[in-house]
Amino acid sequence: MDKVVQSAADAVADITDGASIAVGGFGLCGIPSVLIQALLDAGVMDLEAVSNNCGVDDWGLGLLLRDKRIRRMVSSYVGENKEFERQYLHGELEVELTPQGTLAERLRAGGAGVPAFYTATGVGTQVADGGLPWRYDDAGNVVTASPAKETRDFDTAEGPRAFVLEQAIVTDFGLIRAWRGDRHGNMVFRDSARNFNPLCAMAGRMTIAEVEELVEPGDLDANDVHLPGVYVQRVLPLTTQQAAEKRIEKRTVRARAGQS
Repeated sequence: MDKVVQSAADAVADITDGASIAVGGFGLCGIPSVLIQALLDAGVMDLEAVSNNCGVDDWGLGLLLRDKRIRRMVSSYVGENKEFERQYLHGELEVELTPQGTLAERLRAGGAGVPAFYTATGVGTQVADGGLPWRYDDAGNVVTASPAKETRDFDTAEGPRAFVLEQAIVTDFGLIRAWRGDRHGNMVFRDSARNFNPLCAMAGRMTIAEVEELVEPGDLDANDVHLPGVYVQRVLPLTTQQAAEKRIEKRTVRARAGQS
């Protein structure tokens, strides 16, 4: 089945106000920036976004946040985005902060059809006990807090140990970016850009992949495929310029030997 769409606008046409989206990337590495821009252009509102972080003030999901298009974030890191912090602390945005590994597994479990799982991460903290601020009011008071989660003891090699039950995440849409992909939706990611992309693809009921290089079916060695096409419903090939446009959160350099 040929899953290629001809424009970013066509790719996101079904994403409507109030939808939930799982968005790949880590920091600014491997983010589906073209699809995010298409959502911005489409004027979609009240989104619930699940992503490791929310971009930066002027790039990635930060663009949607800037224009108040995101109602709720599920993420593990506020990071370098000052507007993300401001909206959260001033009651303009609901934020469910989740430990990074737990977030990854919640997405993977959603794609695997596992409704929930037990993990040791967060036991004995507000992650398990509840009370993490999800939403403030404009005066800084907590108006919505996380609920307490079920905990259970299991026998381990070190003896009985407590674990907390975490629910899987399934979203209406998954937005990802891949290095190479074919028309059937098989995807290959390059180096660290693999990050959350396969997991967000799995969690989305409909997943849209922007690809830097589109190849024909059979051109990808099956052993090299990181994400099988069963998880991808639409493929957007990028132009050379779109594929080359990438950002670095913080560029750190040092002078070469002999230079001041």
